[in-house]
Order: sequence, then structure tokens, then C-alpha cells
Amino acid sequence: MKINKAFKYRIYPNKEQLTLIHKTFGCTRFVFNRFLNQRIELYKNEEKSTTYVNQAKELTALKKDLTWLKEVDSVSLQSALRNLDTAFKNFFQKRAKYPRFKSKRKE
Repeated sequence: MKINKAFKYRIYPNKEQLTLIHKTFGCTRFVFNRFLNQRIELYKNEEKSTTYVNQAKELTALKKDLTWLKEVDSVSLQSALRNLDTAFKNFFQKRAKYPRFKSKRKE
């Protein structure tokens, strides 16, 4: 007989940490929506698609233009791009609906 254990942890971030958490969520949402829009426009105009690798290179260039993207962890921004790429792969393999834009509101 196997016994599974679970632990619940509650965190209490201070004001600085809470601000960083909110900035991170906002930046990842911005990156996801911007590159989703890029994929949509690219397909409408040229009927081509792009890959995670190409968009990750563009993210690096975008961080030079938009300095506020440098305030958050780069791994979270790259993760947003990976999530977008996975969403498209799941859509094309008919496992999910077409990716939607992210918003602050819960839907």
C-alpha cells in the first residue's frame, strides 16, 4: 500500500515582491499577446508561420527597445513564448481551440 503525502504552503510576499509578481504577470501577458498578434498578422499577410526560435530572437531585440521588459525574469518571458508555441501545436493537432489573447480579467 502506497501513501501519498501533500503539503500546502501559503506565501506572504512583501510589497516589493508583490510588485515584482504583478510586473512579471503583466510582462508575460504582453509578450504572449504581442507574439500571438504577430503570428496572426504574418499568416494573414504572407500565409506563413513562425517558430519559437525566431520569436525568441525577436524577444531579445524587443527587450533592447522596451527596457521595462528587463525588470522581470527572462525565463518567464521565454516561458510565455513556449506556451504560445505549445498552444499552436495543440491547435494544429486538433487537441485544443485556437489560442486567444490573454487579459487581466478572468473569463
